[in-house]
Amino acid sequence: MRIGNCSGFYGDRFAAMREMLDGGELDVLTGDYLAELTMLILFRSRLKEPSRGYATTFVRQLDECLGVAWEKGVRIVANAGGLAPAACAAAVREVATRLGLRVNVAHVEGDDVMPRLAELRAAGVDFANLDTGAALAGDPLTANAYLGGWGIAAALDAGAQVVVTGRVTDAALVIGPAAWWHGWSRTDWDALAGALVAGHVLECGAQATGGNYAFFDEVPGLEHLGFPLAEIAEDGSSVVTKHPGTGGAVTVGTVTAQLLYEIGSPLYLNPDVTADFTTIALSDLGADRVSISGVRGTPPPATTKVCLNLVGGYRNSMTFLLTGLDIDAKADLVRRQLDPVLDGVREVVWSLARTDADDPATNEQAVASLRVTVKDADDKRIGRAFSSAAVEIALASYPGCTLTSPPGDASPYGVYWPAVVPNELLTHTVVLEDGSRLDIEPARETASIAPVSASSPRPTARASGTLRAPLGLLVGARSGDKGGNANVGVWARSDEAFDWLAAGLTVERFKALLPETAPYDVDRYDLPNLRALNFVVHGLLGEGVAAGTRQDPQAKGLGEWLRARHVTIPTYLMEGAS
Repeated sequence: MRIGNCSGFYGDRFAAMREMLDGGELDVLTGDYLAELTMLILFRSRLKEPSRGYATTFVRQLDECLGVAWEKGVRIVANAGGLAPAACAAAVREVATRLGLRVNVAHVEGDDVMPRLAELRAAGVDFANLDTGAALAGDPLTANAYLGGWGIAAALDAGAQVVVTGRVTDAALVIGPAAWWHGWSRTDWDALAGALVAGHVLECGAQATGGNYAFFDEVPGLEHLGFPLAEIAEDGSSVVTKHPGTGGAVTVGTVTAQLLYEIGSPLYLNPDVTADFTTIALSDLGADRVSISGVRGTPPPATTKVCLNLVGGYRNSMTFLLTGLDIDAKADLVRRQLDPVLDGVREVVWSLARTDADDPATNEQAVASLRVTVKDADDKRIGRAFSSAAVEIALASYPGCTLTSPPGDASPYGVYWPAVVPNELLTHTVVLEDGSRLDIEPARETASIAPVSASSPRPTARASGTLRAPLGLLVGARSGDKGGNANVGVWARSDEAFDWLAAGLTVERFKALLPETAPYDVDRYDLPNLRALNFVVHGLLGEGVAAGTRQDPQAKGLGEWLRARHVTIPTYLMEGAS
């Protein structure tokens, strides 16, 4: 089967759905619109308009694309339902009616456990934080379980041409259609794991075709990248490719980069199957064709992850521009001047970005920025009382005092809270076009997931001369967020370079190169089949993206920071670098 992707997040390229439908043959087209932060965005949308709570972009895309998909026989599967999959499905039917089409639309529900919180607590679910073990305090705004792909498969099997889901795992959007197409059983673990891996490659759209790629200067047509598709075989192996003539490239490198994106342990968990990423084999089949094979799967865990969003309080920030000499002293003066108004505030974070240069040739090259971010339960305390105090010192502070914004009010922020619920306590239901309902059973066979032990340094590579150079001249990296944690995947492009990387880039060395990670627990996992290492930095992102105070709240640039650090590299590796 040929399954494509036209969205990696809520806000991705609007024209991508039409481009994928027009660009070549497809059997199924998927769209991933949800992330942890998106659920909070949709909650706010529903507060303003109770009939919303879903990705309205998806419905607007169908205005011009549903007829094309219907004519070509392409099934559409998307998690655009968000917090309101039934309402999203109804909106799709309205589009079909307006276009004069008879389209079979189904939706998947059961992920929303907000109405069942009391029931689940009574059954013994404590919703302890999956990362920290902390007890849940307060009432969440949203609570959604990451369902698997079998509801999607059942909807397609019942004749649905469009399937709308709420919160499912990103890979479920591919697992479900692949299982339906090939008639897999619930225990075809290796095939399901292969589809999970293909789904992980496709889920972020153009990242698989060269977007956000470390060696981006090697990718043609970056101005307008094509989106990826996968040809999935009956055994679960696949070939990742893209439509002919579209921008970008599908290479072992671009696929490797996406495989390393936002992962933790090499055992990749899903409600349908656990895939072992150490078994993935990639092969270059020629122009824009990379095969994925050999993936081994085992039964899924007995629990399902649930994403809760809580009210964190209020947040505000002000930024000062510091120009020229004595940057540190100027920043210290601002801190001293604002200390009285910040006394007693729950959380105060100062961040000084030394973007200034010695002997600056332009005004911008002379400027550093000082950002102060405050959080508190009292919006008045950190609202105008704080921001106006920052502005009031403008003529009574350091020379050249400049702020980037006028005073403003504090705004509410959310906290991401991951937890787990036993599979048997969740519901997973397909609502078909005629209103009939199909209940999807959880996996009957599950397995406990043994922790993967930390990897050990390898023997050092052969001796040679050395030189100091940026690490990124030799290796690629891809980083991202998983709630409050960050991951950095690093890969080499030759066996010799990987041997050197695995021997030298220990956890201790990683922390030394990225000092901001030093206070946190860091795990390193080896993926020698991908010539890669994956580092997971626990707690770097605090309470999640919505509550973040870092300049890079989703850790998207963490890998590029690592690549920019200078290290001692054997000259023979640099001579062979391409």
